[in-house]
Amino acid sequence: MTRLYEQLIVDIPDYPEPGVIFKDVTPVFGNARAFAEVVDNLAEHFIDYGITKVMGAEARGFMVGSAVAYRLGAGFVPARKPGKLPREVISQSYELEYGTDSLEIHADALTPDDVVLIIDDLVATGGTAVAMAKLARSQGVKVAGMGFFLELDFLNPREAIAKDVDVEVFSLVHVK
Repeated sequence: MTRLYEQLIVDIPDYPEPGVIFKDVTPVFGNARAFAEVVDNLAEHFIDYGITKVMGAEARGFMVGSAVAYRLGAGFVPARKPGKLPREVISQSYELEYGTDSLEIHADALTPDDVVLIIDDLVATGGTAVAMAKLARSQGVKVAGMGFFLELDFLNPREAIAKDVDVEVFSLVHVK
């Protein structure tokens, strides 16, 4: 059975460059029932994991992650690009296809008692997810798992994640 959120994903050919088929999930966010299905399905998978904080990367990770955090009764930790947070931060660099980037969280966003769930809209190469997990672990917390709306299986993100982080990876939609 195809869920409503799967039906609303729009393929955009040749974006952002020729040969790429971009998976546009914004129609899912614009449909209350479909967005609720995404949030509920991700949250329900991790409901018994004792999650106290959900971490998501900007920008779509904020939308999905904060909603999942609400559904789990957990706090939300935004992982931002450098220079966007106003107080003391910790930072984690990660590899991109062409270069590097980094994410930051507030230094006091997590405590050693926290159990963190990494949530994002999409996992492609796994770099952003691993960076978030490393940020969390640098604060001595347990990372309980990673949840994604879309997983680009053809890029083998699970293999990349497993090299650095030993956690469950759960995705709602797999793109072969």
